[in-house]
Amino acid sequence: MIGRLAGRFVETVEQVALIDVSGVAYEVELSVGARSDLPPAGGDVALYTHLLVREDAQQLYGFASRSERELFRAVLRISGVGPKLALSLISAFDVDELAQAAADGDPGRLTRVPGIGRKTAQRMLLELKDRLAEFAVTPAAGRPKADASAVAEAERALAALGYRPQDAAQLVRQVGEPDMAAEEIVREALRAVGGRSAS
Repeated sequence: MIGRLAGRFVETVEQVALIDVSGVAYEVELSVGARSDLPPAGGDVALYTHLLVREDAQQLYGFASRSERELFRAVLRISGVGPKLALSLISAFDVDELAQAAADGDPGRLTRVPGIGRKTAQRMLLELKDRLAEFAVTPAAGRPKADASAVAEAERALAALGYRPQDAAQLVRQVGEPDMAAEEIVREALRAVGGRSAS
C-alpha cells in the first residue's frame, strides 16, 4: 500500500497530478482540497494517498490530509459507492458537514452531488452515521460547499481563461458558496482577482 507521497509537483491534467518522487513519476487523482494546496510546478508537495488495485488498473488517489483520506475510505466502504463518487462526495463536504447531514437525516444535502439520488443518499447517511464515529467528530452546525458539478465546471472555465488548474481550484474553493451556479462562482473568482483573466 502506498500511503503517502512526497516529491516534486510536475503538472496536472484535469484532476490528475504528476508527482516526481526520486525520478519516478506517479499519476495521482486528487480531491479538491489536495488540488487547491498544490504548489507551482517544480515545488515540493506531500500527499496522503490511497492505492486502489483492480484487475485492469491501479489508481492512486491523493488527499490534503490524513482525515480527508480516512473519510474517502469510509465512504468507499459503502455498498455501491465507487472511487469517483467517493471523491466527488468528499470534495463537496468535509467530515463535520457529513456528520451534520447524518445527524439531521437530511439526504437532500447529498443529492447535490452528481450521481447521488435520494435513495442512495438515504442509504449512505445510514451507513455513514456509524462510520463517522470513527473520526471522533461531534456534529456541529455546518453548511455544504458549492455543488460539486458547479465547482468542476467553474474550474474548467477558469482554466480556459488561462488559470493553472491548481490556481483555479484554489479560487473556486475560496469563493464558492452553497447553491451557487458555476457562472456565479467564476464571476466571484474573477472579482476576487480584480476581474482579470490570467495572462
